[in-house]
Amino acid sequence: MTDKKQIAFVLYEGLTMLDMIGPLQVFTGIGDPYQAVVVAETTEPMDVSGGIMKFAAPYTFDDVPNPVGIIVPGGGMPTIRAMANQRLRKYLLDNVDSTEFIGSVCTGALILAAAGLLEGRDATTHWGYYPELEKFGVIYKRQRWVEEGKIITSAGVSAGIDMALYLAARLVGEERAKQIQLGIEYDPEPPFGRLDYTGVLEQAITPENFSDEQRQMYKEALTDDPAVYERLMN
Repeated sequence: MTDKKQIAFVLYEGLTMLDMIGPLQVFTGIGDPYQAVVVAETTEPMDVSGGIMKFAAPYTFDDVPNPVGIIVPGGGMPTIRAMANQRLRKYLLDNVDSTEFIGSVCTGALILAAAGLLEGRDATTHWGYYPELEKFGVIYKRQRWVEEGKIITSAGVSAGIDMALYLAARLVGEERAKQIQLGIEYDPEPPFGRLDYTGVLEQAITPENFSDEQRQMYKEALTDDPAVYERLMN
């Protein structure tokens, strides 16, 4: 057993690298008494980001039974499959009462929703997936991060870094969080300026408008939990 307050980052097959690595880099810098760890069902290497790399968690869910916080990264279709991952969902539900926070990055919010953690709550996710989130009774907010109680969700990919810095300030103070931000030189100046969200939500594909091929992809991804598939499609 460790005397550290562990913050568990959940690894699963196919997640988007930056969804995990961005906020993980922030949390590795907060120091005592906290410790960032990566957990998964298995310690075997897994493909991430379309198979361009493999990640391996040093710990299983059983190795870190009582984390002080949990962060669930997102991805594309692999995240849809992870919505039906009973072991992952059980890890969240087993710890929801004891953790200080459970967070998500990007579409990781869909996994929280499938576990029943977002019903009736304000939350955010990648703009392209907000209709799926709303199928679970979630009130979608287009914000960089949304905090309600101990649940905190962040928008697409890079927003996870913003959320992590906010949480770091809450855990160890604003000055330490600012030092972490300086250390990773996180000072966004994108070459094309700020994002233009004009009309972007209308570009999200809703389940009602899925093609037969898209429906079949979702059905196959959610074979282990048909109830989640039915909720998404109805």
